[in-house]
Amino acid sequence: MTSQSQSSLTKSRIAISIIFLCYGLTFASWASRIPTITEKFNLDETSLGALLLMLPLGSFISLPLAGFLVAKWNSKTVTKLSINLYLLSLFTIGFVENIYILGFVLFCLGLMGNMLNIAINTQAVGLEIYFKRNIMATFHGMWSLAGFAGAAIGAFMIGADVLIKYHYAIIFGSGIVAAWFSFNWLLKNDQEEGGDKPLFALPDKHLVLLGIIAFCSMLAEGTMFDWSGVYFKKIVNAPEKWVGLGYTAFMISMAGTRFLADNFTKKYGIKRVIRVSGMFTVTGLLLSILAPYFVTALLGFFIVGIGVSSVVPLVFSAAGRTKTMSSGVALASVSTMAFFGFLIGPPLIGFLAGWMNLQLSFAFIVLTGVATVILAGKIKVE
Repeated sequence: MTSQSQSSLTKSRIAISIIFLCYGLTFASWASRIPTITEKFNLDETSLGALLLMLPLGSFISLPLAGFLVAKWNSKTVTKLSINLYLLSLFTIGFVENIYILGFVLFCLGLMGNMLNIAINTQAVGLEIYFKRNIMATFHGMWSLAGFAGAAIGAFMIGADVLIKYHYAIIFGSGIVAAWFSFNWLLKNDQEEGGDKPLFALPDKHLVLLGIIAFCSMLAEGTMFDWSGVYFKKIVNAPEKWVGLGYTAFMISMAGTRFLADNFTKKYGIKRVIRVSGMFTVTGLLLSILAPYFVTALLGFFIVGIGVSSVVPLVFSAAGRTKTMSSGVALASVSTMAFFGFLIGPPLIGFLAGWMNLQLSFAFIVLTGVATVILAGKIKVE
């Protein structure tokens, strides 16, 4: 890569942060209006589940395509394309009146969302190479921060009876302006680092290792996303108005820790931070399982948030520095394995809960933290 001035690198960091913010805000805006969509189309649980399946289906289809396009073109071009189409997909949802068309638009939302995920993380890896230090977790913290903002805006819009088409039009307009403002500052030459690397290649042992670690972390993360409220309601027996606090505690600690993780990584290294993260995940889950009372479970979920916060950003950072293939293809390979963890975690917990009970099924997730602790020591730092 060619050298760049400190000023241009700072601008690139701001630009990448803006895209992460737009990404998180768009996703949270969609998620916050799922109840509105359910009511609008009069969906039962089965129909809603089938509709929501279109989102991960689009994400899955995009995984090999995103890596190929980032390697063939560059991450800046793919970022610009995908953020525009991602925002446009959200905007379109507000005007759809046919359930089948909505399913197709959600497929596009998942497709463009994951393409943006690969492209903007490749940008972040490229900037890390320029900075010669870890800054990936901070970018993921921006995504989490925007997620909070999007959820809050969505709650306000619902409370104020703002139609979904106007809500999404506001997000679309503000997102497009912010994204276009950042485009000129995105890195231009990220692909030069791996210009002679293959567009398609099987992941090597190290990338598989990183993928397994990401799989474990995302399995735990997906479980916390989907089952925290149910756990607080059925196991903790929290009052109805407090059942969402477990999820809130998890999200707050995850977002906050991401803004601190880069400094910890600089001081202690990726291996140690990931290993300690696994320990936090194990500790938090065990506390919630063995002492399923409101305060202890709340503290446990908060600790789990600390545990899973940094693993995926650091794994992405390590994967993007591989010497065997381009950053985009490497990130797509690791993301594929991580995606399966996020996808199968919630239904797996549901199956185990039906076989045993929800409290014991959470004990299975402890094993993901144990695996993270064991595997962290095998990571090679490029």
